[in-house]
Amino acid sequence: MDLTLSARDTAFREEVRDFLRAELPTRISEKVRLGRQLVKDDYLEWHALLRGRGWLAGNWPRAHGGAEWSAVERHLFDLEATAANAPRILPFGLVMLGPVLMKFGSDAQKTHYLPRILNDDDWWCQGYSEPGAGSDLASLRTSAVRDGDHYIVNGQKTWTTLGHYANRMFALVRTDPQAPKKQAGISFLLIDMESPGIEVRPIRLVDGTAEVNEVFLRDVRVPVENLVGRENDGWSIAKYLLTHERTGIAGVGFARAGLAALKRIAAQEREGGKPLARNALFAARIARVEIALMAMETTNLRVVAAAAAGQAPGPESSMLKVKGTQIRQEITDLIRRATGPYALPFQADALAPAGNTAPIGPDHAPAAAPQYFNNRKLSIYGGSNEIQRGIISKTMLGL
Repeated sequence: MDLTLSARDTAFREEVRDFLRAELPTRISEKVRLGRQLVKDDYLEWHALLRGRGWLAGNWPRAHGGAEWSAVERHLFDLEATAANAPRILPFGLVMLGPVLMKFGSDAQKTHYLPRILNDDDWWCQGYSEPGAGSDLASLRTSAVRDGDHYIVNGQKTWTTLGHYANRMFALVRTDPQAPKKQAGISFLLIDMESPGIEVRPIRLVDGTAEVNEVFLRDVRVPVENLVGRENDGWSIAKYLLTHERTGIAGVGFARAGLAALKRIAAQEREGGKPLARNALFAARIARVEIALMAMETTNLRVVAAAAAGQAPGPESSMLKVKGTQIRQEITDLIRRATGPYALPFQADALAPAGNTAPIGPDHAPAAAPQYFNNRKLSIYGGSNEIQRGIISKTMLGL
C-alpha cells in the first residue's frame, strides 16, 4: 500500500532513488544488507553525502540549514533509503537535540551548536536512562548542584548508545531533590564528554557488540550557560524531545526491507529438497507477518496524511510503536529460523581455516542471530511497549 502522491512528491521520490543509485557507496550498502556492524567513519561518510545534497537535516527548517521536508517527503525518503540499504541517519543531534535547541535553546546555544550538529563537528549521545530509571525516567538520580558559574554533576547513565564515539551528551539531571513532584526538579544540560570526571564503559551485548555504554560522572563541572531552558523545567523539554525520538518509530521502511530479505532467504534455503518458502507452516508465518505489516502501513499512512494536514499525532504513535516492534522482531526471528544451524552464534576466526576469512554458510548467516538478539531492544527503547499500551488504554479506551 502507498500514498496517492502528487506530481511533486512523485518527482521527489524519483530524485531520492536517483541519488541513492548514484551516491550510496556499495561498500556501505552491502554492510547494511548483510547486517554487518557499521563504524563511525561509515556514518560520517553517509552524512557527508547527504549534507552535500542538502538532505542531512530533512526535519530542520531552511533557516537553520535544513531541507524542511513535509511529512510525506520524510516518509518517502525513509522508505527509499531503507529499500536501498542505506544506513540510518543518526538521530541524537539531528532529530532529537536540534529541534530542542530551536525551541528552548538560547540564541548563543543555537548559534554555536546547530551548525556543529549539521557539520558533524559534534557527535551527541543521550544521557537519559539510569540503572534505576528506565521507563520510569522521572526517578533519575544523577544530580547537578549549582556552584557559582557551574553545576557539579554526579551520577550514572546507562544504555548510552554510541557514547564511546560521542564528544557531547545532552542529559537530564536532578537540580531540585526537594521538589514535591519528582518531574518538577529535573533540568536539561549539555555536557562535554571530554570533561574531567567522565568515564565511559562499554556494555557487551548478547550479540557480541558494544554499541551501548555506561557513563559515570564524578564531580563533573558543567558551565551554567549549558543549561537549556529554565532550571527545573527539563521534564517539559524531555517530553518534547521524545516526540521527535518517536518520529518514524514504527520502522515501516526497516520492516519492508526485512520482509524482502526474509522472502529471499526462504526461497534460497531448502528443506527436503524444496525451497523453505514452499513449507506450508513457514509460508503461513511469512504471510501473517506480511498482512500485519500491510495493516500497520495503512495506519502509518493515516498518521502521515494527518501530519501533512497539520495535525499532531495522537495515540496512533503508540499503536505504531507496539505493532512495528512486534513485526520487526517476528521478521528477524523468522530469518534466524530459516537460516538454521548456520545462525548459531560462533567465532568465525576460530572455525575458519587458517587465512580464510570467508563467512561460514550463506552470506546472510553471520547476521541472523545478532540481528535477532539486537532487535529485542525495540520493545524497550523510545518508551517500552508496556508504557505504550498504558497510553493507549488511557487515551483511547478511557481506562
